[in-house]
Amino acid sequence: MINRRRIVGALGAVPLAAATFPAWAQGYPSKPIRIVVPLPPGSPPDVLARVVAERLQEAWKQPVVVENRPGATGMIGMDAVAKSTPDGYTVGVMFLTHTVLPALFGKVSYDTAADLVPIANLAWIYNVLVVPTSVPARSAKELADLARAQPGRLTYGSGGNGSPAHLLGESFKQATQADMLHVPYKGPAEAVQALLGGQISAMFATTSVAVPLVNAGKLRALAVTSPNRLLALPSVPTMAESGVPGFDLREWEGIVAPAGTPREIVAKWNDELGRIMRLPAVRDRLSDLGMEAAPPNSPEQFASLVHGELQRWTRFVKATGLKAD
Repeated sequence: MINRRRIVGALGAVPLAAATFPAWAQGYPSKPIRIVVPLPPGSPPDVLARVVAERLQEAWKQPVVVENRPGATGMIGMDAVAKSTPDGYTVGVMFLTHTVLPALFGKVSYDTAADLVPIANLAWIYNVLVVPTSVPARSAKELADLARAQPGRLTYGSGGNGSPAHLLGESFKQATQADMLHVPYKGPAEAVQALLGGQISAMFATTSVAVPLVNAGKLRALAVTSPNRLLALPSVPTMAESGVPGFDLREWEGIVAPAGTPREIVAKWNDELGRIMRLPAVRDRLSDLGMEAAPPNSPEQFASLVHGELQRWTRFVKATGLKAD
Protein backbone atom coordinates (compact mmCIF):
# COMPACT_ATOMS: atom_id res chain seq x y z
CA MET A 1 0.00 0.00 0.00
CA ILE A 2 1.39 3.42 -0.95
CA ASN A 3 1.93 5.58 2.13
CA ARG A 4 0.35 9.03 1.79
CA ARG A 5 2.71 10.47 4.42
CA ARG A 6 5.73 9.47 2.36
CA ILE A 7 4.46 11.38 -0.69
CA VAL A 8 3.43 14.56 1.10
CA GLY A 9 6.39 14.19 3.45
CA ALA A 10 8.77 14.35 0.51
CA LEU A 11 7.72 17.98 0.13
CA GLY A 12 9.36 18.74 3.43
CA ALA A 13 12.60 16.89 2.70
CA VAL A 14 15.73 18.65 3.93
CA PRO A 15 13.88 21.56 5.59
CA LEU A 16 16.96 22.36 7.69
CA ALA A 17 19.07 22.79 4.59
CA ALA A 18 16.54 25.24 3.17
CA ALA A 19 16.42 27.18 6.43
CA THR A 20 20.21 27.27 6.68
CA PHE A 21 20.77 28.79 3.23
CA PRO A 22 18.07 31.45 2.70
CA ALA A 23 20.44 33.64 0.68
CA TRP A 24 21.14 30.75 -1.71
CA ALA A 25 17.45 30.16 -2.15
CA GLN A 26 16.83 33.85 -2.79
CA GLY A 27 19.52 33.89 -5.47
CA TYR A 28 18.00 30.94 -7.31
CA PRO A 29 18.34 30.33 -10.20
CA SER A 30 21.93 31.27 -10.96
CA LYS A 31 22.73 28.70 -13.68
CA PRO A 32 21.00 26.71 -16.46
CA ILE A 33 17.98 24.56 -15.62
CA ARG A 34 17.16 21.16 -17.07
CA ILE A 35 13.62 19.81 -17.63
CA VAL A 36 13.75 16.07 -18.28
CA VAL A 37 11.00 14.70 -20.52
CA PRO A 38 10.75 10.88 -20.32
CA LEU A 39 9.24 10.62 -23.82
CA PRO A 40 10.46 11.51 -27.34
CA PRO A 41 10.27 14.98 -28.92
CA GLY A 42 6.80 15.91 -30.12
CA SER A 43 4.99 13.95 -27.40
CA PRO A 44 2.49 15.87 -25.22
CA PRO A 45 4.89 16.04 -22.22
CA ASP A 46 7.62 17.33 -24.54
CA VAL A 47 5.39 20.01 -26.03
CA LEU A 48 4.23 21.09 -22.58
CA ALA A 49 7.80 21.25 -21.29
CA ARG A 50 8.88 23.46 -24.18
CA VAL A 51 5.99 25.87 -23.68
CA VAL A 52 6.91 26.15 -19.99
CA ALA A 53 10.67 26.35 -20.66
CA GLU A 54 10.25 29.33 -22.96
CA ARG A 55 8.36 31.31 -20.30
CA LEU A 56 10.70 30.27 -17.49
CA GLN A 57 13.69 31.40 -19.47
CA GLU A 58 12.10 34.81 -20.00
CA ALA A 59 11.24 35.20 -16.32
CA TRP A 60 14.38 33.76 -14.70
CA LYS A 61 16.97 35.00 -17.22
CA GLN A 62 18.68 31.62 -17.29
CA PRO A 63 18.80 28.97 -20.03
CA VAL A 64 16.13 26.30 -19.58
CA VAL A 65 16.98 23.14 -21.52
CA VAL A 66 14.46 20.42 -22.35
CA GLU A 67 16.19 17.04 -22.34
CA ASN A 68 14.40 14.04 -23.82
CA ARG A 69 15.19 10.76 -22.04
CA PRO A 70 12.69 8.26 -23.52
CA GLY A 71 12.53 4.55 -22.87
CA ALA A 72 10.84 1.92 -20.70
CA THR A 73 7.47 3.73 -20.79
CA GLY A 74 8.97 6.79 -19.14
CA MET A 75 10.91 5.01 -16.39
CA ILE A 76 14.37 5.89 -17.75
CA GLY A 77 13.72 9.61 -17.71
CA MET A 78 12.02 9.62 -14.33
CA ASP A 79 14.84 7.57 -12.85
CA ALA A 80 17.27 10.25 -14.06
CA VAL A 81 15.23 12.92 -12.28
CA ALA A 82 14.98 10.93 -9.06
CA LYS A 83 18.76 10.42 -8.97
CA SER A 84 19.66 14.04 -9.79
CA THR A 85 21.12 16.50 -7.28
CA PRO A 86 18.18 18.00 -5.34
CA ASP A 87 19.12 21.63 -5.92
CA GLY A 88 16.24 22.77 -8.14
CA TYR A 89 18.26 22.73 -11.35
CA THR A 90 16.84 19.42 -12.59
CA VAL A 91 13.11 18.72 -12.73
CA GLY A 92 11.01 16.36 -14.81
CA VAL A 93 7.61 16.00 -16.38
CA MET A 94 5.58 13.33 -14.60
CA PHE A 95 2.35 12.01 -16.06
CA LEU A 96 -0.36 9.46 -15.30
CA THR A 97 1.68 6.50 -16.52
CA HIS A 98 4.18 6.88 -13.69
CA THR A 99 1.50 6.10 -11.11
CA VAL A 100 0.58 2.76 -12.67
CA LEU A 101 4.08 1.44 -13.40
CA PRO A 102 4.89 0.36 -9.79
CA ALA A 103 1.79 -1.85 -9.66
CA LEU A 104 2.17 -3.07 -13.24
CA PHE A 105 5.83 -4.06 -13.02
CA GLY A 106 6.04 -4.79 -9.31
CA LYS A 107 9.23 -2.78 -8.91
CA VAL A 108 10.88 0.14 -10.64
CA SER A 109 14.36 1.57 -10.16
CA TYR A 110 13.09 4.51 -8.13
CA ASP A 111 10.33 4.99 -5.57
CA THR A 112 7.61 7.17 -7.07
CA ALA A 113 6.32 8.06 -3.61
CA ALA A 114 9.59 8.73 -1.81
CA ASP A 115 12.13 9.79 -4.43
CA LEU A 116 10.22 12.58 -6.17
CA VAL A 117 8.76 15.88 -4.94
CA PRO A 118 5.53 16.96 -6.67
CA ILE A 119 5.70 20.68 -7.56
CA ALA A 120 2.57 21.41 -9.61
CA ASN A 121 0.12 19.77 -11.97
CA LEU A 122 0.09 21.74 -15.22
CA ALA A 123 -2.36 20.24 -17.66
CA TRP A 124 -5.19 17.84 -18.33
CA ILE A 125 -5.36 15.86 -21.57
CA TYR A 126 -8.31 14.03 -23.07
CA ASN A 127 -8.32 11.24 -25.63
CA VAL A 128 -10.33 10.13 -28.61
CA LEU A 129 -11.27 6.52 -29.39
CA VAL A 130 -10.33 6.17 -33.05
CA VAL A 131 -10.34 3.37 -35.61
CA PRO A 132 -9.06 3.03 -39.19
CA THR A 133 -11.72 3.68 -41.81
CA SER A 134 -11.50 -0.02 -42.73
CA VAL A 135 -13.03 -0.99 -39.36
CA PRO A 136 -16.84 -1.02 -39.79
CA ALA A 137 -17.65 0.26 -36.28
CA ARG A 138 -19.14 3.75 -36.22
CA SER A 139 -19.66 4.04 -32.47
CA ALA A 140 -18.05 2.82 -29.26
CA LYS A 141 -20.98 0.42 -28.82
CA GLU A 142 -20.50 -1.05 -32.29
CA LEU A 143 -16.79 -1.54 -31.61
CA ALA A 144 -17.57 -3.37 -28.38
CA ASP A 145 -20.19 -5.49 -30.16
CA LEU A 146 -17.66 -6.44 -32.84
CA ALA A 147 -15.08 -7.36 -30.22
CA ARG A 148 -17.53 -9.58 -28.33
CA ALA A 149 -18.66 -11.24 -31.56
CA GLN A 150 -15.07 -11.96 -32.61
CA PRO A 151 -13.17 -12.74 -29.39
CA GLY A 152 -9.48 -11.93 -29.64
CA ARG A 153 -9.69 -10.83 -33.28
CA LEU A 154 -9.71 -7.09 -32.71
CA THR A 155 -6.67 -5.29 -31.32
CA TYR A 156 -5.95 -1.93 -29.74
CA GLY A 157 -2.60 -0.21 -29.69
CA SER A 158 -0.71 1.92 -27.20
CA GLY A 159 2.62 3.63 -26.68
CA GLY A 160 3.67 0.97 -24.21
CA ASN A 161 2.68 -0.92 -21.09
CA GLY A 162 1.13 1.38 -18.52
CA SER A 163 0.71 4.24 -21.00
CA PRO A 164 -2.59 6.17 -20.95
CA ALA A 165 -3.72 4.46 -24.17
CA HIS A 166 -3.11 1.07 -22.52
CA LEU A 167 -5.08 2.03 -19.40
CA LEU A 168 -7.90 3.49 -21.45
CA GLY A 169 -8.05 0.37 -23.61
CA GLU A 170 -8.24 -1.90 -20.58
CA SER A 171 -10.84 0.36 -18.96
CA PHE A 172 -12.91 0.17 -22.14
CA LYS A 173 -12.64 -3.62 -22.18
CA GLN A 174 -13.68 -3.82 -18.54
CA ALA A 175 -16.63 -1.45 -18.99
CA THR A 176 -17.99 -3.10 -22.15
CA GLN A 177 -16.74 -6.70 -21.85
CA ALA A 178 -15.07 -6.22 -25.21
CA ASP A 179 -12.57 -8.98 -26.04
CA MET A 180 -9.61 -7.13 -27.60
CA LEU A 181 -5.87 -7.79 -27.59
CA HIS A 182 -3.38 -5.16 -26.49
CA VAL A 183 -0.48 -4.40 -28.83
CA PRO A 184 2.16 -2.18 -27.16
CA TYR A 185 4.58 -0.13 -29.24
CA LYS A 186 7.76 1.74 -28.34
CA GLY A 187 5.86 5.01 -28.27
CA PRO A 188 2.55 6.62 -29.26
CA ALA A 189 3.89 7.73 -32.66
CA GLU A 190 4.61 4.11 -33.64
CA ALA A 191 1.17 3.04 -32.45
CA VAL A 192 -0.52 5.74 -34.52
CA GLN A 193 1.41 4.68 -37.61
CA ALA A 194 0.29 1.09 -37.06
CA LEU A 195 -3.29 2.32 -36.71
CA LEU A 196 -3.07 4.28 -39.95
CA GLY A 197 -1.64 1.21 -41.65
CA GLY A 198 -4.52 -0.96 -40.45
CA GLN A 199 -2.24 -3.20 -38.38
CA ILE A 200 -4.33 -2.59 -35.26
CA SER A 201 -8.07 -2.08 -34.92
CA ALA A 202 -8.38 0.82 -32.50
CA MET A 203 -6.58 3.21 -30.19
CA PHE A 204 -7.21 5.94 -27.65
CA ALA A 205 -5.19 8.82 -29.10
CA THR A 206 -4.64 12.24 -27.58
CA THR A 207 -6.79 14.99 -29.06
CA SER A 208 -3.75 16.77 -30.54
CA VAL A 209 -2.97 13.63 -32.56
CA ALA A 210 -6.50 12.44 -33.30
CA VAL A 211 -8.22 15.65 -34.41
CA PRO A 212 -6.15 16.41 -37.54
CA LEU A 213 -6.21 12.75 -38.64
CA VAL A 214 -9.98 12.54 -38.14
CA ASN A 215 -10.56 15.83 -39.97
CA ALA A 216 -8.36 14.58 -42.82
CA GLY A 217 -10.51 11.44 -43.12
CA LYS A 218 -7.65 9.12 -42.21
CA LEU A 219 -9.26 7.87 -38.99
CA ARG A 220 -12.81 7.63 -37.66
CA ALA A 221 -13.58 9.05 -34.22
CA LEU A 222 -16.03 7.00 -32.15
CA ALA A 223 -16.04 8.79 -28.77
CA VAL A 224 -14.12 11.24 -26.60
CA THR A 225 -13.07 10.70 -22.98
CA SER A 226 -13.82 14.29 -21.92
CA PRO A 227 -16.87 15.01 -19.72
CA ASN A 228 -18.30 17.19 -22.51
CA ARG A 229 -17.97 17.11 -26.27
CA LEU A 230 -14.82 18.70 -27.68
CA LEU A 231 -15.09 21.93 -29.63
CA ALA A 232 -12.72 20.46 -32.18
CA LEU A 233 -14.98 17.38 -32.69
CA PRO A 234 -18.50 18.61 -31.90
CA SER A 235 -20.24 15.69 -33.63
CA VAL A 236 -18.33 13.02 -31.69
CA PRO A 237 -20.15 11.85 -28.53
CA THR A 238 -18.59 11.42 -25.11
CA MET A 239 -18.06 7.95 -23.71
CA ALA A 240 -21.04 8.51 -21.41
CA GLU A 241 -23.24 9.46 -24.37
CA SER A 242 -21.96 6.31 -26.06
CA GLY A 243 -23.33 4.12 -23.28
CA VAL A 244 -20.10 3.77 -21.30
CA PRO A 245 -20.81 5.72 -18.08
CA GLY A 246 -18.20 6.36 -15.40
CA PHE A 247 -15.40 6.53 -17.97
CA ASP A 248 -13.81 9.57 -16.36
CA LEU A 249 -10.14 8.90 -16.99
CA ARG A 250 -8.16 11.96 -17.99
CA GLU A 251 -4.44 12.32 -18.33
CA TRP A 252 -2.51 14.79 -16.22
CA GLU A 253 1.00 16.15 -16.58
CA GLY A 254 2.99 18.01 -13.95
CA ILE A 255 6.46 18.94 -12.78
CA VAL A 256 8.40 17.02 -10.11
CA ALA A 257 11.86 17.39 -8.58
CA PRO A 258 14.21 15.00 -6.77
CA ALA A 259 13.34 14.35 -3.13
CA GLY A 260 15.36 16.63 -0.88
CA THR A 261 14.84 19.74 -3.00
CA PRO A 262 14.53 22.65 -0.51
CA ARG A 263 11.03 23.87 0.20
CA GLU A 264 11.88 27.43 -0.82
CA ILE A 265 12.92 26.23 -4.27
CA VAL A 266 9.81 24.05 -4.63
CA ALA A 267 7.69 27.07 -3.65
CA LYS A 268 9.46 29.31 -6.16
CA TRP A 269 8.86 26.81 -8.95
CA ASN A 270 5.22 26.43 -7.92
CA ASP A 271 4.62 30.18 -7.89
CA GLU A 272 6.21 30.70 -11.30
CA LEU A 273 4.44 27.73 -12.89
CA GLY A 274 1.14 29.02 -11.55
CA ARG A 275 1.81 32.40 -13.12
CA ILE A 276 2.74 30.84 -16.45
CA MET A 277 -0.34 28.63 -16.58
CA ARG A 278 -2.58 31.66 -15.98
CA LEU A 279 -1.25 33.48 -19.04
CA PRO A 280 -3.95 33.66 -21.75
CA ALA A 281 -1.36 33.02 -24.48
CA VAL A 282 -0.21 29.84 -22.74
CA ARG A 283 -3.75 28.62 -22.12
CA ASP A 284 -4.66 29.25 -25.76
CA ARG A 285 -1.51 27.50 -26.96
CA LEU A 286 -2.27 24.42 -24.85
CA SER A 287 -5.89 24.44 -26.02
CA ASP A 288 -4.69 24.41 -29.64
CA LEU A 289 -2.62 21.34 -28.73
CA GLY A 290 -5.57 19.51 -27.17
CA MET A 291 -4.57 20.25 -23.57
CA GLU A 292 -6.46 22.03 -20.83
CA ALA A 293 -4.35 24.18 -18.50
CA ALA A 294 -4.86 23.00 -14.92
CA PRO A 295 -5.93 25.61 -12.36
CA PRO A 296 -3.06 26.76 -10.13
CA ASN A 297 -2.43 24.17 -7.43
CA SER A 298 -0.04 23.79 -4.50
CA PRO A 299 2.68 21.15 -4.14
CA GLU A 300 0.51 19.52 -1.48
CA GLN A 301 -2.47 19.38 -3.84
CA PHE A 302 -0.38 17.82 -6.59
CA ALA A 303 1.06 15.36 -4.07
CA SER A 304 -2.50 14.41 -3.11
CA LEU A 305 -3.34 13.83 -6.79
CA VAL A 306 -0.28 11.61 -7.24
CA HIS A 307 -1.17 9.70 -4.08
CA GLY A 308 -4.73 9.14 -5.25
CA GLU A 309 -3.57 7.95 -8.66
CA LEU A 310 -1.08 5.51 -7.17
CA GLN A 311 -3.88 4.05 -5.05
CA ARG A 312 -6.35 4.00 -7.92
CA TRP A 313 -4.12 2.19 -10.37
CA THR A 314 -2.84 -0.25 -7.77
CA ARG A 315 -6.46 -1.28 -7.19
CA PHE A 316 -7.14 -1.38 -10.95
CA VAL A 317 -4.14 -3.61 -11.70
CA LYS A 318 -5.08 -6.00 -8.91
CA ALA A 319 -8.78 -6.09 -9.85
CA THR A 320 -8.17 -6.68 -13.56
CA GLY A 321 -5.06 -8.84 -13.30
CA LEU A 322 -3.41 -6.46 -15.75
CA LYS A 323 -0.04 -7.64 -16.98
CA ALA A 324 2.79 -6.03 -18.91
CA ASP A 325 2.45 -7.50 -22.42
